Amino acid sequence: MQNMTDSTQCAPAMTYTLMLEKIRYDGAYPTKERAEEAVRLVLAGLGGQLSGTERENLAARLPGEAAGIFLAGRPEAPLTGRDFVTSLALLTGASTATTRWDTGSVLTTVAQLAGPDLLAQLLQALPQGYALLFGRAELARAA
Repeated sequence: MQNMTDSTQCAPAMTYTLMLEKIRYDGAYPTKERAEEAVRLVLAGLGGQLSGTERENLAARLPGEAAGIFLAGRPEAPLTGRDFVTSLALLTGASTATTRWDTGSVLTTVAQLAGPDLLAQLLQALPQGYALLFGRAELARAA
């Protein structure tokens, strides 16, 4: 029997269609297409913020199509959570508030797919300001 605590061996917990429906419901999007726009924007952006094993492990937890979007984002210089949202807003021309909503709607589902252990690793690897985007309390980091 496979050890399910190994994050690189876990199968995605939901299909891409179910992921979109969850994000559509949680984010109160009027259409599946609007939810998918948010997913594509946020996952590609997040893919540019992570590298190494955290990136690989998260991709393994995402449904196939979502993993492809995530992995298409080329790693860049990491941005704080606030700057991440601002950069996505500038990319789309949407307001920062709308982009913050989109980001939170997508990343709270990503957090559920990642699970608590991988999420903790992701938050450790990302600059300050991402915990709230993933629907978690922002804890002060030790100096």
